[in-house]
Amino acid sequence: MMTIGAVDREKEKKAVFVTVGTTCFDALVKSVDSRHVRNELKKRGYTNLLIQMGRGSYIPRKSCGEDESLVVDYFTFSPSIADYMRSASLIISHAGSGSIFETLRLRKPLIVVVNEDLMDNHQSELAEELADRKHLFCASPQTLGQTIQTMDLDSLLPFQSGDGLPVAKLINKFLGFPAE
Repeated sequence: MMTIGAVDREKEKKAVFVTVGTTCFDALVKSVDSRHVRNELKKRGYTNLLIQMGRGSYIPRKSCGEDESLVVDYFTFSPSIADYMRSASLIISHAGSGSIFETLRLRKPLIVVVNEDLMDNHQSELAEELADRKHLFCASPQTLGQTIQTMDLDSLLPFQSGDGLPVAKLINKFLGFPAE
């Protein structure tokens, strides 16, 4: 049975979900695990931090002790992260297009952290374009704390999904598939 205090705490829960997808992005996990980023999240009123660390080898610190004001946990993989994303108040993600567009469809505030170690990183172009259009915030592992500190969630504009059918028809025509 849940007590009134537990209900109040559940109402006050403000969760951050971090995802690196199936990749290894230790720089993002280390950044989120840093004292600076954790402090900025706490200052913004976030109470829970869940990190999906993928193939990475860096193990973040879990919260410990009763006085920890930011409850932290992590895992490597899950069959689906959709529930974690839906319950989050803020999502911090790698620059994978799937993660970006899934978050935007959910209309969740999003900080995309670009992996600067990838060569020929086309993902950064997508993230930067969507940031320029005010759909998300873009950061690097080094600037994540500053981005959290200065982000104005009210400045974000909802992303309107476009109709992909004309593009699909053009691709099918180019590839020689029959028109429907």
